Amino acid sequence: MTKTEARRRIEELAAEIREHDHRYYALDKPSISDAQYDKLFHELVALETEHPELRAPDSPTLRVGSGMRTAFKKVPHLKAMLSLDSLMEADEVREFDGRVRKALGTDEGLFAEAITYVAEPKFDGLSIELVYEDGVLVRASTRGNGEVGEDVTENVRTIRTVPLRLSEPRSGQAPSPPRGALAVRGEALMPLSEFEALNARLIQAGEEPFASARNSAAGTVRQLDPSITASRKLDFYAYEIMAGEPVAARRPAAEGFATQSAMLEALRAWGFHVEKTIAHCTGIDEALAFHEKMAEQRDSLRYEIDGVVIKVDRRDWQEALGMRSRSPRWAVAYKFPPRVEVTKLLDIIVQVGRTGKLTPVALLQPVDVSGVTVSRATLHNQDEIDRKDVRVGDTVRVRRAGDVIPEVVEVIKDKRPRGTEPFVMPKKCPMCGGKVEREGAYHVCTNGLSCPAQLERHIGHFVSRGAMDIVGLGDQTVRQLIEHKLVKDLSDIYQLTAIDLSGLEGFKEKSIENLRKAIEASKRPRLDRFLYALGIEHVGTTVAKLIADHFGAVEPLIEADAEALQAIKGIGPEVATSVVDFFHSARNRKVLERLVEAGVQPVHERRAKGPQTFAGETMVFTGSLEQMSRPEAQRRAEAAGARIASSVGKKVTLVVAGPGAGTKLAEAARLKIMVIDEGAFLKRLGKE
Repeated sequence: MTKTEARRRIEELAAEIREHDHRYYALDKPSISDAQYDKLFHELVALETEHPELRAPDSPTLRVGSGMRTAFKKVPHLKAMLSLDSLMEADEVREFDGRVRKALGTDEGLFAEAITYVAEPKFDGLSIELVYEDGVLVRASTRGNGEVGEDVTENVRTIRTVPLRLSEPRSGQAPSPPRGALAVRGEALMPLSEFEALNARLIQAGEEPFASARNSAAGTVRQLDPSITASRKLDFYAYEIMAGEPVAARRPAAEGFATQSAMLEALRAWGFHVEKTIAHCTGIDEALAFHEKMAEQRDSLRYEIDGVVIKVDRRDWQEALGMRSRSPRWAVAYKFPPRVEVTKLLDIIVQVGRTGKLTPVALLQPVDVSGVTVSRATLHNQDEIDRKDVRVGDTVRVRRAGDVIPEVVEVIKDKRPRGTEPFVMPKKCPMCGGKVEREGAYHVCTNGLSCPAQLERHIGHFVSRGAMDIVGLGDQTVRQLIEHKLVKDLSDIYQLTAIDLSGLEGFKEKSIENLRKAIEASKRPRLDRFLYALGIEHVGTTVAKLIADHFGAVEPLIEADAEALQAIKGIGPEVATSVVDFFHSARNRKVLERLVEAGVQPVHERRAKGPQTFAGETMVFTGSLEQMSRPEAQRRAEAAGARIASSVGKKVTLVVAGPGAGTKLAEAARLKIMVIDEGAFLKRLGKE
């Protein structure tokens, strides 16, 4: 790989990892598996090791973790909460052992002792720092970005296995807790029995269940109301003293307990819940055997684990091995492979989306996959069904992609019952009976908004934040409006009365008043947002702005032909045809007329042109900006002659990237598009 290729790949990997860090740590919505993430991270580490001069100052390898939510006060940790290198193969664990032995000189006989490891179950929960002053709990915080976390003290106080005051150990059992500050790290967990009971309660109440026990623990600890946290039976396991070890525990060989095992025993003596299933391993083979044993016992445990943590036991050897910027050199996580379960495929149903696209979904005999009961999985489209030859009645292997999204991995053909038939997508829409046509890889209902499924999603798009922004019209309310036949098209939203809304579940006098005010406030939308809200196929926010700037109003656009639309730079024949077809539809014109009659008047303000320092540029903004908001930056760039795109493609000429830039930055690197930071953008913006 040339240096140029290495630079490009490093930039791609860094951008992708940042995006996954944000989804995993800040949003609790991972989109890839741990194994996939680790593969990306290991590739980046290898490339930066080979080309250290190419490592960027904000490389993920120099960071501990990712960002955090803003609902809680931010507090610094007494000591950085590092992560662990994650390994998936036994050979990788042996390589770790080899590095340890080489660094300590045991292969050359400098130490007489064999290397002893402590192997512990790797909890799949939420990492927490507990801070004690003179033995009394004063603060609890989430891991956050490793240096700063979220203050969740009041919630953590409700966990009964968290001691509010440390116990004095029996004589000789362990040293007394230290005076002054003590930081203890552990894991907040939800026992699987409580997780299942909680999800049952949520489903019964009509609320969304949690995807996993880890997500349920994270969501519970982050509740703004501590009483909700208290109502859910969380557990807490302590496994590390991060700062403030007692003087009585100090040894000449190191500052702190002599061994990892002694530290765990002290935590247990002080009143913490400490895992009992740990192994003292003489040599790495015993640690590998413990991993195999835990993999076999995994399903019988009362909590979820996703691997085994292997640590050098002697603390002076830990100190000698030292730390990387992101992880210790004396410990690794040996992960379990993704779980795959076998179950029966009972049926295949078809769901209908906003644009009429039909998506096949497998209904499964419920099966537990990684602590979550899975009863359905997406099959994507007819081509995917044909490729895997999935049929009703089949026995299939199922896994949760990224440990989140259920998917059918494969069919076990030798268990297929006789008489099964290949699945074929329906010729009529299952929701409205309309004609179904194939468009590329997908099947589409041609009945438009006369289809109730399309209408529901169409209205949801129209009222969304990026469109008409009608606060209070959420999915559940939209569904009720359609079920009560109060809304048959977009214009009906503006005919809703207080009497209509009073018949909906959850609506009282105040909520009715608020929704009516929000509907009224939406009657003067920006023209481009109005065009986007209409849900015209292929018309996103960028195309809507191009059309709005060219026509300036809805009326001339309604009469425009494809040639007039293609005269706009950036509009191709596919988009032009879609827009013309939409406005030539008699039904759509009738809806537009009724919107106007209801008082909806889109507004387009042409901006006065200043210096055109970005003339000819097609720009994409990604990541956060410090001097201004992203919408403001986009407006200023447009005023300076730029066209703004929402995604990176071949027509994009410039990308402005700030901290936290994600996959768009990687795509820009792949396409060799110029990337500048906010400072360069502002400097160029100010040029005459």
